[in-house]
Amino acid sequence: MALAMTSSPPQPPPPSHRRRRRPQPAAPTPNANAKPKPRAKALPLLSDVGVGRDPSAIKYYARVASNLAGAGRLRDFLLAAEGLRAAAGDDPSFAARISARLLSRGVAAAVRDRGLPHVLEFLRDAQRVRVPAAEMLDADAADAVAAACRMVLEERRMAEFVEVVEALARYGFYVQGIVNPMDVLKIFVKKHDPDMAIRYARIFPNSQLLLCNTMEAFGKRKDLKSALTVFGALKGQLGGINMFACRSVIDICGHCGSSVQARIIFEGLLADKITPNTYVFNSLMNVNAHSLNYNLSVYKHMQNLGVAPDLTSYNILLKTCCNAREFNLAQEIYEEMKKKECDGLLKLDVFTYSTMMKVFADAKMWKMASNIKEDMQAGGVRLNLVTWSSLINAYANSGLVDRAIEILEEMIRDGCQPTAPCFNIILTACVKSCQYDRAFRLFSSWKKSGIKISLSPEQKRCLDGGAFTFCKEYPSNGSTTLVVPFRPTVTTYNILMKACGTNAERAKSVMNEMRRNGLCPDLISWSILMDIHGTSQNRDGAIQALRRMQRIGIRLNVSAYTVAIKACVANKDLKLALHLFDEMKAHQLKPNLVTYKTLLTARSNYGSLQEVQQCLAIYQEMRKAGYEANDYYLKELIVEWCEGVLSSGSDNRDFYNLDLQPKRKESFNLFLEKVATVLQKDVDQNQIVDVRGLSKVEARIVVLSVLRKIKEQYLLGTAVQDDVVIITGHEKTSRTEVETSAVDVEHAIVTVLTDDLGLEVLIGPGSHLPVLPNPKALTKSRSNLQAPTKFTRPQGVIKIPVNSLNHWLKKKAARD
Repeated sequence: MALAMTSSPPQPPPPSHRRRRRPQPAAPTPNANAKPKPRAKALPLLSDVGVGRDPSAIKYYARVASNLAGAGRLRDFLLAAEGLRAAAGDDPSFAARISARLLSRGVAAAVRDRGLPHVLEFLRDAQRVRVPAAEMLDADAADAVAAACRMVLEERRMAEFVEVVEALARYGFYVQGIVNPMDVLKIFVKKHDPDMAIRYARIFPNSQLLLCNTMEAFGKRKDLKSALTVFGALKGQLGGINMFACRSVIDICGHCGSSVQARIIFEGLLADKITPNTYVFNSLMNVNAHSLNYNLSVYKHMQNLGVAPDLTSYNILLKTCCNAREFNLAQEIYEEMKKKECDGLLKLDVFTYSTMMKVFADAKMWKMASNIKEDMQAGGVRLNLVTWSSLINAYANSGLVDRAIEILEEMIRDGCQPTAPCFNIILTACVKSCQYDRAFRLFSSWKKSGIKISLSPEQKRCLDGGAFTFCKEYPSNGSTTLVVPFRPTVTTYNILMKACGTNAERAKSVMNEMRRNGLCPDLISWSILMDIHGTSQNRDGAIQALRRMQRIGIRLNVSAYTVAIKACVANKDLKLALHLFDEMKAHQLKPNLVTYKTLLTARSNYGSLQEVQQCLAIYQEMRKAGYEANDYYLKELIVEWCEGVLSSGSDNRDFYNLDLQPKRKESFNLFLEKVATVLQKDVDQNQIVDVRGLSKVEARIVVLSVLRKIKEQYLLGTAVQDDVVIITGHEKTSRTEVETSAVDVEHAIVTVLTDDLGLEVLIGPGSHLPVLPNPKALTKSRSNLQAPTKFTRPQGVIKIPVNSLNHWLKKKAARD
């Protein structure tokens, strides 16, 4: 590039003196008729005019370039810098002589006047000509650039902001001072954009820490997919597995409820021949605390790899045993921990004792819980609120209310301030043991005067140093009485509502008292009231409570609707129960197992085809939702309904007792699926009944269900248009203990159709072998089924001709 000058190149002045600036003559008045002057010609590089490596020349032209930069002429500055660099032979002294103050002034002006993109272009070109412009900027210029970047961020132009910061970092700008990186990463977390978060974090030297924090931020929002994306990028950046990151992502999996994904990450470590440390093992076991078998296998694997378990490892195993209610195993682990404590390898903490206390409390083993308390005191570990609450619960679960109250008083003397849940445990114990009046008496006494504790002088001195907020009284005899106030919560009043039994009016008064004390009844309060109405055969009261909840703005959940449905079922109003069931699904609420079972057991018998179809539709929906539906009661109702087609009614109960027990879930589910399939077809459709895979009893029920449906539709005016074809097959079909062949199934169906119903049936591949409804013909047909004849052996097809069906239906209609 050439530097444009006047007609002749000026020579640099000698360094010994300076020229005085002469006054410039006034500009001549422009003449319209004057000819335009020719343009100045671009002259060659300074190296061509003899500047060379002259220090005075470099100093002079550095000052010229600085003035150009200070005037905001950044492009001219770069032209001058490039020319002088070429002339000086890449001498770095030129860049050192540029005025940082003037350059900063020019950059700041360029940011204000021409925008951030122009400055970025300047920094790029300055880097090309080896001028460290970004390093030479002063605080004012850096603040101007940073302010422009923050403006882009405030306008949420996130992609542009990342590109700008990337460019500034590449040109040597101090990007850490623009904005706190985590503030930007939180925006990407909120937008669920892990890719941009990874790209932005990698700009900074501490990108590993930023990525870990970003991964945890995604985890707090339960965005597991994005957290795993960041984890993958973190592994790729480090070139291996970082144990802290691995532990964090496993904890995130647990927070998001995906223990399976945590296992996959752990198995990936093992597949890569990486030995996890103790903290990773602890996080994995904590996430899988609901699975005892898996955690035991992890603990064994931990020992095989030579990773020493710490106190946290054992505490998590105790927690797992507590969740699985494996009290004996928990006791074994606890004894092992005490042995290691004696050997000086462990020091049990309050969490260990609290967990064991909860184990024995859930098992109603109050004596063992009391032994844990003695172990704590012997080990010099002071009981905390959780431990005291577990001990109170141990006695309360065992029905020892008086002893639970004594433990509460001992807790106060020990200097631990009880909370409302401690009192609620005792009230709950009264309700569970049906001591309803005692629950109300204790509540009234505590609320009126609190709980009074007599203290010895030594106990008083211990409590004086604590953080107690209790009111103290000092009677005249010198002893100290401590009065602990009781502040009931919503949960406390909910417990009292349960103590009302079937007395809805008393429950309402408890709710009113709750409001007077500044508390608002919650969803559980209203659900208890609905359940009381339903138990007392007051369906309208339960529905009114449900609608009241909707009016006051309480968002209903599945439990509330299930309680209302249960109240309707208890009052024999299945129609309203089904209406609430549909309303619940319309509000995007998924029914739970209790909801389905409440509806399936709503009837004691079925009177019509529509009722059976409703029941089977609920059953199929239940199975699709993933719930087990092995309901013996449902099968009995269907048997009773389909047997109604016979004149003999239920005279065949002994026959059904042979095979009615659902010995296998798959057989039971297949049976109900067959019934549901045939009953959902229209009568005018071709009735093909597939009983393959069923036992002879289940096949009989399915066939009778079809005939019962045809009969009901006929009575409503729908005539039969086609034959009924029953497919029995060849293979062994029963899944019960005694296998039944297809011939036995076929024989059972033919028997009920001909002997009990008087229908004519056709047997065989073309259904040409008739079986008539009379004893002689029936005997003949049976002999044909069993003895070898000229006919082909029946191929598992039974047909009921349409004429025989119509004749049977006419006789049934006349008889009924």
